[in-house]
Amino acid sequence: MVDTFLTDPPLDEELKVAVQARRNFAIISHPDAGKTTLTEKLLLYGGAIHEAGAVKARRAQRHATSDWMEMEQQRGISITSTVLQFAYQGYQINLLDTPGHQDFSEDTYRTLAAADNAVMLIDAAKGLEPQTRKLFTVCQLRGLPIFTFINKMDRPGQDPLALLDEIERELGLHTYPVNWPLGTGDRFQGVYDRQRHQIHLFERSIHGRREASEQVIEPDDPQIGQLVDPWLWSQLQEDLGLLEGAGTSLDLEAVHRGQMTPVYFGSAMTNFGVELFLRSFLELALQPGAHLSSRGEIAPTYPEFSGFIFKLQANMDPKHRDRVAFVRVCSGKFAKDMLVNHARTGKSIRLSRPQKLFAQDRESITEAYPGDVIGLNNPGMFAIGDTVYTGQKLEYADIPSFPPELFAYLKNPNPSKFKQFSKGVAELREEGAVQIFYSLDEARRDPILAAVGQLQFEVVQFRLQNEYGVETLLEPLPYTIARWIAGGWEALNQVGRLFNSLTVKDRWDEPVLLFRNQWNCQQVEADHPELKLLSIRDSTPVPNQ
Repeated sequence: MVDTFLTDPPLDEELKVAVQARRNFAIISHPDAGKTTLTEKLLLYGGAIHEAGAVKARRAQRHATSDWMEMEQQRGISITSTVLQFAYQGYQINLLDTPGHQDFSEDTYRTLAAADNAVMLIDAAKGLEPQTRKLFTVCQLRGLPIFTFINKMDRPGQDPLALLDEIERELGLHTYPVNWPLGTGDRFQGVYDRQRHQIHLFERSIHGRREASEQVIEPDDPQIGQLVDPWLWSQLQEDLGLLEGAGTSLDLEAVHRGQMTPVYFGSAMTNFGVELFLRSFLELALQPGAHLSSRGEIAPTYPEFSGFIFKLQANMDPKHRDRVAFVRVCSGKFAKDMLVNHARTGKSIRLSRPQKLFAQDRESITEAYPGDVIGLNNPGMFAIGDTVYTGQKLEYADIPSFPPELFAYLKNPNPSKFKQFSKGVAELREEGAVQIFYSLDEARRDPILAAVGQLQFEVVQFRLQNEYGVETLLEPLPYTIARWIAGGWEALNQVGRLFNSLTVKDRWDEPVLLFRNQWNCQQVEADHPELKLLSIRDSTPVPNQ
C-alpha cells in the first residue's frame, strides 16, 4: 500500500508561509543564447549584486558571478552548475544555474531534477536550437512549468509572431505573450505589458551593467506620439489586434502542467524587460510541490524533513580542498545540527555545517525550507541521488546518468603524484564531472574516462592540474557506445564470451559493455536475445512500502 501525503497534517504556520514565499527555477538554453547574461541581470535586479559582469569579459570588467571556476572565466562559458539564492519583493529565490555547453547535458539534467520551474531562453535571431529542444524534452518528462524569455531583441531577429509559431509547432506548447516588443533591433524601444496594459520605454545603460532606466506610460497618454515612433506604435497596435483576435488567454493551470508557456520579450544585455519578466515570473511560477518517494508523494508541508542530493562539487574553495553536497529540501524544516538518516547506508548523520550557496560564495545558515538548496560538507559519505530524512524511512527516485559516447584511459605519467592523482580522480568521480570505468585486467590500473562530450575530458585534465597539481595524459579508446546489463554479472556470465565488445566495470563494480559502433551493439543483442542491454544504469527502483 502506497501512502500519499498531499493533505497538510497539522503543522506550524511558519512552514506554510515559507513554502508559499519560495520560487525555485533553472534556466535552459542553447550555448550563446545569453543564459549567463540573463542570470547576472536577474541577480542585479534582485539586489544580489550591484554591478553585472560580462560573459565575455574585457580586462576591466568583472567575471560573471555564476561562472566561478577558473576555466569558466578563461573561456567565457558555463561548464558547471551553481546555485544562486537571493530575496526579492518578499520572495526567496533559488536560481539553479546550469551549464550552457552541450557537453555538460548530464550536469544540467541532474540540476533540473531539483527545479520546480524552467526558464527557456531563446535567441530572437536563431529561434529554437538543438540543445534547447533536448533540454525542453527533459523538462517535459518531469512536467516542469516552462517560461520563455526571447532574448536579444535589441539585435536583428525573426518576426515575434514567427517565433511564437515555431514554439507551438515544434514543441507542442500553447503560447501566451505576457509582453510584446515595441520594435526590434536598433529600433527596439521597449515592451507593452499585456497584463497591466502599460508601455515600458527603456533607456540604454553602459553595457547594461546597471539597471535600465524606464518610463511607464499608458496607451492613451497624449505624449505617446512624441515618445514612440509613429510607425512602431502603428505596428504594435496591429500585432496586439492579431493576438487578441487569436483569443488565447493565460491559463495558469495549463502553465503549471507544462502545457502553456508564458512568453516574454527583452534584451538581457541591455536589461530591457528583465525586471518585468522577474516580477511576472514570481507571480505565475509554481511554488515548491510534492516529490515522489518510496512512500508515495511527499508534500512540502509534510512535517518531517527530507531532501535529496543532486550535485556534488569538489574544491569550490581551493584553499580548503572542500567537497560540497547540494541538497534540495523537499519537505519539512531543516535546522542546523539536526540528526538525519541516510537512506542508502542506513546511518545517522549530524548536519552541523549547512551553508547558503551563492555561486562560489557561501555563508552559514541555521534553517532552510522546501524549495531551498543547501550546501553540506561532504567527507565522502554522499553520492548523487542520495536521500536524507527524519522520521519514517523514505527514499526519493534515483537520478539516472546520460549514456557516454567518448572513452579514454586517463594516465598519470608521474608515479610520485599517485596519491594526488587517485584523490583527484575519486573526488571528480563523486561529483559526476565525468563517468569512470575500470578495466577487468588487474594490471591495468588507469581509470577509463567516459564522457558525453570532449570538453568533459578537458575539464577533468584542467582541474587535476589546477586543483591537485597533477599532469595527465589521455589515451583514446575506439568505442562510442556503453551499455549496462540487466541482471549484472550473473546475467553476463550465463551467456559466456562476447565478441565485438569490451567488458569493463563501473564505480559500483557492475559490468558495462563498450561497443565501437551501433552495428556491433545490435549484433550482440541479436546473438543473445536473453541479454537485456541498458543505455542507463539500472538503478535500484523506488520500493513500495
